[in-house]
Amino acid sequence: MQGQDIALLLKLAIQNEPQVPSKSLAESLFISPSEVSKALKRCADAGLLYMSGSEKRVNRSALMEFLTHGMKYAFPPVRGSLVRGVPTAAAAEPLKSRFLEDGEPPPVWPFAGGKIRGISLAPLYAGAPKAALRDPKFYSVLALSDAIRSGRTREKNLAVELLGKELNA
Repeated sequence: MQGQDIALLLKLAIQNEPQVPSKSLAESLFISPSEVSKALKRCADAGLLYMSGSEKRVNRSALMEFLTHGMKYAFPPVRGSLVRGVPTAAAAEPLKSRFLEDGEPPPVWPFAGGKIRGISLAPLYAGAPKAALRDPKFYSVLALSDAIRSGRTREKNLAVELLGKELNA
C-alpha cells in the first residue's frame, strides 16, 4: 500500500457515486491515471475495495479498521522543520474548533501556497495539499486521518469517531 492508495479510498468513500471514472479521480487527486489504476488494484488486492466493471465500492468497515489500527504503523508521521503550508491533523477542521491551542506551532503539510507557518508533517502523498484545497470534504477526511497517525490520544480518538461518521462505517 502507498499513501495515495489511502487518499484514493477516502476520496471514493466520501462520494456517493459508485461509478467514478478513473480519469476524474486522477485529476481530483493530482496523480496520473496509471497511478490510479495501480492504486485501485492494490486496494482491491488488500480487500479494501470491491470493483465490478466500472463500479468501485469501498469496504468501509475494513478501511476504518486499517485507519484506526494500522495507519500510524504503515505511514508513520514524518515531522520536519518550521515551514509555510496547509494546516492538518488537529490544526484543521473538524478538530481545530474542538481543542484549545497549546501555543506550539501547528502541524502543516509543506506547500508554497500555504498561509500558515507550522511544523512540517509529510502528507500521505505529494498531491495531498493541492487536492485538499480543492475539495473541503476531502480535506476534512485527510486531516482526520493525519490526526489518527500523528495525534495525541484524545485527538486520535475523536478523529476516529468523526471519520467513522464521515465514512458511514
